[in-house]
Amino acid sequence: MTNPAVVLPDATKGIQMIYKAVFQGGADPRLLELVHLRASQINGCSACVFAGVRGAKEHGETDERLHAVAAWREAPFFTDEERAALELTEAATRIADRSGKAVPDEVWDAAADHFDEQQLSAIILMVALTNLFNRLNAVIEEPAGATW
Repeated sequence: MTNPAVVLPDATKGIQMIYKAVFQGGADPRLLELVHLRASQINGCSACVFAGVRGAKEHGETDERLHAVAAWREAPFFTDEERAALELTEAATRIADRSGKAVPDEVWDAAADHFDEQQLSAIILMVALTNLFNRLNAVIEEPAGATW
């Protein structure tokens, strides 16, 4: 099946507007790309992992760091700020894996120590959009490297 966002052009326009707003939210674009990549890895979306690596490289990300995103907790390449964003990404992506709060207070507190409300909004919207993209691509079996 063709990507539903292509079949319904108004959906594409809406998604593009949100995506544009995310990158105007004051969070570092490289960080947003890392967030996108990590959520896509968790969800097993090959199309988004492929696009995430490409987008991160376009924003100046290094191969060394990209190779380590899946193991960011153990890798020495990430700042405390990036770790807080990646932890938030994982919590927000894995909501069904826990009972109680979707995002534990300590994860929120760590993120709030590094980001203002506008930046947090951009990060959360990036996680939400990525999860949307991941689900669309999984349902229609979008292959890595496909363009639409």
